[in-house]
Amino acid sequence: MRIFRYVRAAVLFIALCSCSLERLSAQSIKLMRYDEDYNKLKDSVRTFYHRLKFIPVSADQKTYLTLGGELRYEYGGKINEDWIRDQGYNASFLQRYSVYADLHTGNNLRFFAQLNSGLEDGSKYGPAPVDEDQLAVQNLFAEVNLLKNDRHTLALRVGRQEMNYGSGRLISVREGTTVRQYFTGAKAMYTSGRFAIDAFVMEADEVNPGVFDNRPTHQANLWGAYANLNIAGGGNFDFYYLGSRRDNAEFEEGSAREMRHTVATRYWKSGGGFIYNLEAAYQFGEFGQGKINAWTGAIDIGYTFEQLKFKPSLNLRNDYISGDQKAGDGNLQTFNPLYPKGGYFGFNPLIGPSNLIDLHPYLVMTMSEKLSLQADVVLNWRYAEGDGIYRPSGNFNTAGSVSDHRFIGTAYLLSADYRFNSMLSASVGGQYFKVGSFIKDIVNPAADSRFFNIQISYKF
Repeated sequence: MRIFRYVRAAVLFIALCSCSLERLSAQSIKLMRYDEDYNKLKDSVRTFYHRLKFIPVSADQKTYLTLGGELRYEYGGKINEDWIRDQGYNASFLQRYSVYADLHTGNNLRFFAQLNSGLEDGSKYGPAPVDEDQLAVQNLFAEVNLLKNDRHTLALRVGRQEMNYGSGRLISVREGTTVRQYFTGAKAMYTSGRFAIDAFVMEADEVNPGVFDNRPTHQANLWGAYANLNIAGGGNFDFYYLGSRRDNAEFEEGSAREMRHTVATRYWKSGGGFIYNLEAAYQFGEFGQGKINAWTGAIDIGYTFEQLKFKPSLNLRNDYISGDQKAGDGNLQTFNPLYPKGGYFGFNPLIGPSNLIDLHPYLVMTMSEKLSLQADVVLNWRYAEGDGIYRPSGNFNTAGSVSDHRFIGTAYLLSADYRFNSMLSASVGGQYFKVGSFIKDIVNPAADSRFFNIQISYKF
């Protein structure tokens, strides 16, 4: 059985690499693996792990190669996952395998390549699109520094690449799912002191579950610019514009060609125990022959009691996300989250960030340097009665015009994360979704859903 072959190989590899963990001080694993810099390891003790991260190619060591990757395993169980009574139990064993190579040729040119394999076993419905992509080129780009000094940098990156901006509301690498998201195109990146801006034009490939079978769209699906301004003592401001195109976009209003423009801003800051994350976006454009007029506003505020045992952090998240006011009139007020991270509303979200109002208090406890606990309650309503509910990806799920109720339901979540070291981590979680009056109207007979999972991840 392929599960056990993969697990056995993974255990042997982890054991080998872990021999070098105890004295590992330069390790800095990031969400985007291409952001890691191991140039400082050239003068370090040459352990097995260090040899992987800094492999000199030239005599002067200015040309060097970095190797790395990830192994991740997850078991998840679901009961009545579609809110259907007596739907029963369904389980999946999910696996992610990733390897990358990062070649630096001097200070101005680099080449980055990464393969990713996402596998699913066990589900009686087969793998979801975000659960399986047996083998794909996840990143393959060249990056050249056009300008680099103590005050300014300007770089150009061309090829297939992952992207992640802000809170991941609109552009996310989608780390929570087995299959991470990527794009193909060109991006220019400028930084100067406290200011940075990226400008890009990208296509979003059609992702299929087989081996090297993902297909390019051969059109610009996403373009725009994302800027960040850091004000000393005043926090951070993000400003961005995003353009997007889909030829067969589906909403309760219908299916049509969608050309959408998003203008948005975000303010975020932490310090003195307080946490602020505020974001607002407005969308306009064309949907078929009609007009788009959509928006969202979100707050995420909290306070961490640094002096108390376990440093409890009390937080409140609140989102207003517009929905279509009147199905069939040709115009569209449904907000499109574009390429969001799937787990923004829970680690097994059942509804997505379109036509939604949510109120989300949560508590985080730092039990030790390695262990943290989190408890969440997420109350969900439809924003507009004339629109339905959408999946975590933003794709249309179920029509809502048949019901005049707004309350969708309440999700209760409890999770724990444990970091054995900088490379090895584990998490467990459980979720109970109590259906509201809207679900009872559209699903008959309806039932509350349950979910639990355990995940272990090793990044090297």
